[in-house]
Amino acid sequence: MKVTDTILPGVRIIEPRVFGDTRGFFLESFSLRRYRDEVGIETPFVQDNVSQSIRGTLRGLHFQRTRPQGKLIQVIAGSVFDVVADIDPTSVTYGQHVAMKLSANNHRQVWVPPGYAHGFCVTSDIAIFQYKCTDYYDPDDEGGIAWDCPILDIPWPTRQPILSAKDQRLPGLPDKA
Repeated sequence: MKVTDTILPGVRIIEPRVFGDTRGFFLESFSLRRYRDEVGIETPFVQDNVSQSIRGTLRGLHFQRTRPQGKLIQVIAGSVFDVVADIDPTSVTYGQHVAMKLSANNHRQVWVPPGYAHGFCVTSDIAIFQYKCTDYYDPDDEGGIAWDCPILDIPWPTRQPILSAKDQRLPGLPDKA
């Protein structure tokens, strides 16, 4: 497996080994020992989630305030424009983000350590998005940043995304004091 660091501390892009032939392919999407040793994931996963969305749907940017979740993310059908943003005002990379294409074809995964905001926009007709979490989802602890936050200045693949009512009301990131 190939592991690539990003500009955000701890955020890593993972390219699992894919074994393919005329029948299809096989890949190991997670191994506790390998992901601990090669990626640095120390916290166990407690919840797996799957979402399906149509083209132009933008989910995010989401995070949990007091019980942040680490996430191991992958797309198992279709493709998305995936974004991780640093929202910690004490961080040297506050207000910066990394963006990448994740797809069923490229098999990439992203490790998002606890404390970052995350979102994605579907770039195929449909996408099935799967992620493992290091803490349980708590709707009372959820926070978010507006998709079009000028501080983050994310080059989303659409200017008119399909948003949930909740995501339409998210605030922008405050200026670093």
